[in-house]
Amino acid sequence: MDQPSGRSFMQVLCEKYSPENFPYRRGPGMGVHVPATLQGSPMKDRLNLPSVLVLNSCGITCAGDENEIAAFCAHVFELDLSDNKLEDWHEVSKIVSNVPHLEFLNLSSNPLSLSVLERSCAGSFAGVRKLVLNNSKASWETVHTILQELPDLEELFLCLNDYETVSCSPVCCQSLKLLHITDNNLQDWTEIRKLGIMFPSLDTLILANNNLTTIEESEDSLARLFPNLRSINLHKSGLHCWEDIDKLNSFPKLEEVKLLGIPLLQSYTTEERRKLLIARLPAITKLNGSIVADGEREDSERFFIRYYMELPEEEAPFRYHELITKYGKLEPLAVVDLRPQSSAKVEVHFQDKVEEMSIRLDQTVAELKKHLKTVVQLSTSNMLLFYLDQEAPFGPEEMKYSSRALHSYGIRDGDKIYVEPRMK
Repeated sequence: MDQPSGRSFMQVLCEKYSPENFPYRRGPGMGVHVPATLQGSPMKDRLNLPSVLVLNSCGITCAGDENEIAAFCAHVFELDLSDNKLEDWHEVSKIVSNVPHLEFLNLSSNPLSLSVLERSCAGSFAGVRKLVLNNSKASWETVHTILQELPDLEELFLCLNDYETVSCSPVCCQSLKLLHITDNNLQDWTEIRKLGIMFPSLDTLILANNNLTTIEESEDSLARLFPNLRSINLHKSGLHCWEDIDKLNSFPKLEEVKLLGIPLLQSYTTEERRKLLIARLPAITKLNGSIVADGEREDSERFFIRYYMELPEEEAPFRYHELITKYGKLEPLAVVDLRPQSSAKVEVHFQDKVEEMSIRLDQTVAELKKHLKTVVQLSTSNMLLFYLDQEAPFGPEEMKYSSRALHSYGIRDGDKIYVEPRMK
């Protein structure tokens, strides 16, 4: 059901967290705020407020009474205002400026592109460490203003904002550690490199669902652009060349990579994808969310050698030659057929005659006797069979159970079957 329009932050706060709707309870992240200075407020002593406020999808368009916000939200450090109707940065500023300990702010899916963020407004965000602007269509000018006024910003979320390009900020943001910029339209590496220039301390870069087609940069330049990058997510990017994967080795601190759903890997099996990636990225400790153990790395590197060893040496990737130096040239793995043997060539001994025969191992002892009737000229009821395993230490074994399958004896090529008449 649609929320009514024109509701204030304070109005929604009072409704949601009134004792009738939000009874007092204790627990992690929860608390009771009893304002001591707000004189004459009808809500005095009545609101049970947690330190994490979730007011998403409430139809909020404005702040409301700033004195009441200040009185009731002095202890709040996380605020989720996503999917509301806030379109004026001045109203957002009125809310945030009265939440002095705010560290996390989610403004996703508010139409904030309809107004300009002035630096005086952005100054009220100064203490925020994590800011979410997903699907807000925030312009790069707005982002730049925020970056200049948030000296302690550590995490920034800019997903679903229809960015096709990146506009460089006039100043670097030294504090930012995580940038989440998925589901945009960034295709050219020249745009991604601007992120490295703006955020030199970046630890985690999440670029999933951007159609980035290649990494066009020298190894030395990549190391300078992202000197502190520890984790990169390139899920569902457009990478289609192994040379682009090799370039990830240029990031000096890279430990974690996510690379699912890229065109390059579509023709490989799941096992081949993982092993070839691990072998090409010797420094990573986690791939697609799974830890790379030492044993798995060695198996992958040996797999890599054997995968490329049929190629002429000049056509093999550089990593192949590095691994040859490490392990030497490996013998191809023996192909072992683990399917059960379906037939065997055996010697059939009867009296002083020996006949070599091929027998089916899926048949029973009774069926073998029928097959041998014409060979030994004995009826099945007058026939005794003994099986001699060529490696058995205990001599022949009587095949006395008519319904037993021959393969259960472990018969192999070269074994012997002795036929004797039943003594009357």
